[in-house]
Amino acid sequence: MDIKRGDTAEVEIEKVVYGGRGLAHLNGMAVFVKGAVPGDRVIAGVVKAKRNYAEARAEKIIEPSPHRIIPPCPYSDYCGGCTWQYIAYEQQLIYKQGFVADSLAHIGGITGLKMNEVLPSPMIFGYRNKMEFSFSDNRWLLPQEGAGDSGNTSFALGLHVPGTFDKVIDIEGCLLQEERGNEILREVKGYARQSGEPAYGLKSHQGFWRYLVLRHSHHFNEWMADIITSEERQGPAQGLASMLHDRFSRIVSIVNAVNTRKGGTAVGEWENTLIGDGCMREKIGPYTLRVSTHSFLQTNQYLSEALYQAVREFASLTGKETVVDLYCGIGIVSMFLASAASRIIGFDSSESAIADAVQNCELNGIDNCEFSCGEAELLQFGEISKPDVLITDPPRTGMHKKVIRHILHLLPDRIVYISCNPTTMARDIALLRESYELKAVQPIDLFPNTYHIEAVARLERR
Repeated sequence: MDIKRGDTAEVEIEKVVYGGRGLAHLNGMAVFVKGAVPGDRVIAGVVKAKRNYAEARAEKIIEPSPHRIIPPCPYSDYCGGCTWQYIAYEQQLIYKQGFVADSLAHIGGITGLKMNEVLPSPMIFGYRNKMEFSFSDNRWLLPQEGAGDSGNTSFALGLHVPGTFDKVIDIEGCLLQEERGNEILREVKGYARQSGEPAYGLKSHQGFWRYLVLRHSHHFNEWMADIITSEERQGPAQGLASMLHDRFSRIVSIVNAVNTRKGGTAVGEWENTLIGDGCMREKIGPYTLRVSTHSFLQTNQYLSEALYQAVREFASLTGKETVVDLYCGIGIVSMFLASAASRIIGFDSSESAIADAVQNCELNGIDNCEFSCGEAELLQFGEISKPDVLITDPPRTGMHKKVIRHILHLLPDRIVYISCNPTTMARDIALLRESYELKAVQPIDLFPNTYHIEAVARLERR
């Protein structure tokens, strides 16, 4: 019996796969079911049918898994922010451990490695230090909202429905950020709605208000807001900034970034600082950081130090080594390693990140780190002939093959790989296996209530 789109069937969920979907089988075919937990018996509605597999959504839970819980957020079934709220946290950790092990086995060809257990997050809500919210001129209504209570559908400020670019849920708050962030969100929404300036249309590409990005410093309890608009207009942007500054004493910086392009990214072509100096402070371990609007920080403010301590442990420095830090961002890893290394050379493609890295080292009295700007796949890593240790923290897509070729040419004694995607990490480790052996992996749950997992891997030259 063929399976086609629109079919429904009762299935039992056998396991969960990377990407967060449950796996079932129907007529011998794999069916990946969104919104399902291993142990669930559900009515699955097929949304896509291919020759070898089908994709479906759990339309009705007939018998719930013992690991299923009631999510506390009213938007959890529709919003893309944290799609695993319905799974007990202890079980999330077990699944994530499996994601890393399965990726290493099936993609990297690595079995038999005794991997460290996932380091859990002390907070599973309110842990994010950065949130990005989208404006829209076409509010997406939740299924339970009827025409009578839909309100103004020409304005929304909130989060996207997963897998869509034009469906924005108007939200009153997000459990992933601290409550003060939700208060700021509501004030921005109220001001923008009454400003007379329209929200940006994600299809029409008309309108003024585009994005709101909030950042929070856990140590200093400082907030920074980035207001992204479609054009530079001082009146409404400055008015919003002044209102926020008056009402929230902990907001130390407000920036207006201007993005005139159609592309859906919360990054401006240029920006104007409206309040403060365009930065906030954060402290991770003993180091104070200067954080600007586009600085990359690990999102979990409760586990960042543990991550960098794991990197330091895996690097096993003695004070004599030269270290290359790829994708170094604002220099946090370099700073954590500086006291145990002879020399550190960091590379990143972001000019603003490199500027922050230089200033952060100066701020903390670190003088053995140097930084260069450029795409990692284009760099020959300066005049370095053979670093002793190489640290790499690539984006979710992993390392470019050119970068891997450079590494295999340099042949550092040790590699520490930091990853937010176990599948691309496993792929890259497989490409390095001709010269390196994977010795240890430490998964760290920086992303509770999602299927994402961070991992730190240690590779030794054969």
